[in-house]
Amino acid sequence: MSDRATPNLPARDFEATSRFYAALGFTETWRDEGWMILRRGDLTLEFFPWPDLDPAANAAGSCLRLDDLDAFYAGCVAAGIPERQTGWPRLHAPRQEAWGGRVGALIDPDCSLLRLIQN
Repeated sequence: MSDRATPNLPARDFEATSRFYAALGFTETWRDEGWMILRRGDLTLEFFPWPDLDPAANAAGSCLRLDDLDAFYAGCVAAGIPERQTGWPRLHAPRQEAWGGRVGALIDPDCSLLRLIQN
């Protein structure tokens, strides 16, 4: 196994978080009362419970480096996540950045920011 890192993100409700990410192709590989792990291929997201989280004050985030950013983004759109500038959950369409990469964003129901970066 190679070295890797996995983001640890807050979740107000594990069941709601699991359903949201299941629509994007993630499956639960572990859950107890204090931790949940979701996987989609080589992507792993880990969640800890924070039932009193104020999503508007959440500063958690991570980068998902994707071999096919457009396909992942299309899956988010197909799952019904709206493209808008405020609120959560929401999407920001991929765009070319000044440094040369393509980046989009997914903000989940707890307002964690997942930057979607084309490998």
